[in-house]
Order: sequence, then structure tokens, then C-alpha cells
Amino acid sequence: MIVDNAFTADSLYGVRREPTYSGALSFLRRKYTRDLTGVDVAVTGIPLDTATSNRPGTRFGPRAVREASAQLAWNRPYGYEFDPLDRLAVVDYGDCVWDYGRPEESPAAIEEHIGRILDAGVTPLSIGGDHFVSYPILRAVSKRRGKLSLIHFDAHSDTWSDEVGSGRVDHGTMFFHAAREGLVEPSRSAQIGLRTYNADTLGFQVLDAPWVHRHGARAVIEHVRNIVGDHEVYLTFDIDFLDPSFAPGTGTPVCGGMSTAVALEILRGLQGIALVGMDVVEVAPAYDVGEITALAGATIAHEGLGLIACRPGAQKAREPSEKAREPAEGERR
Repeated sequence: MIVDNAFTADSLYGVRREPTYSGALSFLRRKYTRDLTGVDVAVTGIPLDTATSNRPGTRFGPRAVREASAQLAWNRPYGYEFDPLDRLAVVDYGDCVWDYGRPEESPAAIEEHIGRILDAGVTPLSIGGDHFVSYPILRAVSKRRGKLSLIHFDAHSDTWSDEVGSGRVDHGTMFFHAAREGLVEPSRSAQIGLRTYNADTLGFQVLDAPWVHRHGARAVIEHVRNIVGDHEVYLTFDIDFLDPSFAPGTGTPVCGGMSTAVALEILRGLQGIALVGMDVVEVAPAYDVGEITALAGATIAHEGLGLIACRPGAQKAREPSEKAREPAEGERR
């Protein structure tokens, strides 16, 4: 299926069929390409919302996050001594697509899409889409890297029991299946910010929202580092980890969450973990206010690039030319 014809067309004539909800500005104004030669990180959209149990609309999340990211492209993440874009070759790989009339095909399409990125030796940074997308992504990563540690920011555990092998597409059961299939090791995985009841933790190490509020970001950082150790890590960030006052644009908001500032402090404190992939999910712009949720999602993904740039064995940042880093007119602060 053709996608993003405005960028990939090889002819100036004719019309090509593509999903009307797909296609977007590039993330952080990175080059928009499917050529992964020499690339370190591929940012890719997964515009799915057919697995949601409440309000739909996350199929528009990748587009909204890309648009918001344009506000961040002129400067490095605050608190970093280098710009990740001076250390990493980052491209926008476009969106994963499938026949919307055959939603049962979406898991295989997502797994294959991420597999192509991984097989090129590139780290995927995915923008959802509802949270189900993490499951086929994890299948692709684990198939190539083995059992992973999971760092999971969320209001929900997403470990509710499901019929094994049923093929259900549900954004509340992905990590039940991931644990059952051995994609992740629950005892070496952390779930942070949970504030909805689920009696069965499946062995995941839970730092729920009251614990985080009571002990603070520094304690979270210390505990998570101890939990994952030097294991290879996949990080998934559901935007409803944030309180609805900071992220109203999501399908299943839950009061009592974290501020954006706390989220960013925790992420920055995880520099040095062995991160092999990441996603930011559940941005639903139809419910957003002033694009603050999309901006939060873009900022968290930007921070993710910093974590990838700081992982063990990462190269040192190149010195950019003064001309290259001079902010454009209107961007000076």
C-alpha cells in the first residue's frame, strides 16, 4: 500500500490511494525517507485506534506529535550537555499502514514494519496510536534481541487477562501476552504511575502513582535502575501517565497522575540504560487543549533520543558548525 505520496511519489502524474489519516510533517524536521543507510534511529508512526476500549482518535496521534515537534527542532533537550541530533543520525521513516477494513492484519503489519527497521541495524522510536502497538513492536524486538526488560509509564497496568492465542487486538492486554510469551522479564521490568486496580501484577515491579507522589522522581530513578540493571530495555510511555491536567488529549484519562516536569526528570535520570527501542502512545488530539498533549508527547520522544544517545557504547557528539546550529530568524530566545 502506498503511503505519504506527497513525499514518496516517483511521478508527477496520477492519483494514488492512501489512508486519509496517515501522512504528516516529519518528526523534528528530520529527513523523511525509507532509506536506512547510515541511520541510527528511525522515528515511525503507528496510526492505530481500533484496539481502544474508550475514546478513539489515536490514529491521529503520529500526525499531531510530528506537528508539535516542529517547536522543538531548533534546540537540544534542556538539561543535556549535547544535542542528540549531533550524535545520532535520525530520520522520519513515515507511518506503518494496513488495510483499515482488515484490522486483524494490523499486528502482523506492525511487527513486519518494525522488523525492517531492526534488520537494518536501526533503533525504532515509534509514535502511536493506541497502546496495543507496543505488543507487535515487542514481538519484533524480542525476536531479534531476546527477552527484554520493560520500563512502562502508564495509568493502567495493561496486564488484564486475555485468552491466549485468541488474536484479540486490545490495548489493555498487551503486557499480559508479552509476559506469557516471554518477550519481557516481569521481575526485571518496572511499571510506573499506575492508578487503576488490577489484582494480578504478573510479577511486574510496580511503582504506582501514590508511591511516586510520596517518594519523588529521584527514588523512582534509583528503583528502576536497580530493577533493570544492565539488561536490554524497551521503554513504553503511555501519555495518560500524565495527569489529565497535563495531557487531556487521550482516550482513557485517569486523575491523580504525574506532571510533565516529573516525567521528564525521571526520563533524564535514566541516562545510560541499554535502550533498544521506545514508543510514545495514546495521544488523541481530538480531546486535546491547545495541543499540550501533543507537545508533551513530542517532548518525551525528544527525550527518548537523548536516552538512546547516552546508552552504553554510544559515540561522542560531533561538534556542529556555528552556522549549522545558528537558530533561524524568529527562533532566538
